[in-house]
Amino acid sequence: MGGCLSKTFKRRVQKVPTQRLGGQNLTAITAINQWEEKLSEAKRDNKIMVVSFCASWCGPCKAISPVFAELADKYPSLMFLTVDVDGLAEFSTSWDIKATPTFFFLKNGREVDKLVGANKEELQKKVASVANSQTKLI
Repeated sequence: MGGCLSKTFKRRVQKVPTQRLGGQNLTAITAINQWEEKLSEAKRDNKIMVVSFCASWCGPCKAISPVFAELADKYPSLMFLTVDVDGLAEFSTSWDIKATPTFFFLKNGREVDKLVGANKEELQKKVASVANSQTKLI
C-alpha cells in the first residue's frame, strides 16, 4: 500500500499539527535521549518495540496513524513509539528510512521485522505475531 518517498523529506513544508496519539502505550519520540530511555526500558522489561517512522505531511502516515494507536492500546505487552522523520532527521537517516511510514519491530534493540508502507492488514498481522512471540517468551 501507500508510502511517501524520502525525496520529499527535503522539501520545506508547513508543519501539520500532530494527531492525538492515543493511549498511554504510544510515545512520540522527540529527542535522542528519550529514544535511549525507551530502549533501555524495553530491554529491562523484556518488551518488543514497535516503532513508526512517519511524517506529519504524509497522507499514508495520517491514514495509518489511528490504526497504530489502536494497536498500541490493544497490545500493552509491546512498546509503541513514533518518530517524526523531519523532527529527528539525522536519527531517521541512521535507520535508512527511504519511505514513510516505515515500521520496525525491535527486540533488545535489534530489528526482528520491518514493514514499509501503510498496509493496515499487514501491520495488524505483524503486531499480532510479535505480541504472540512476546507472550511465549514470558
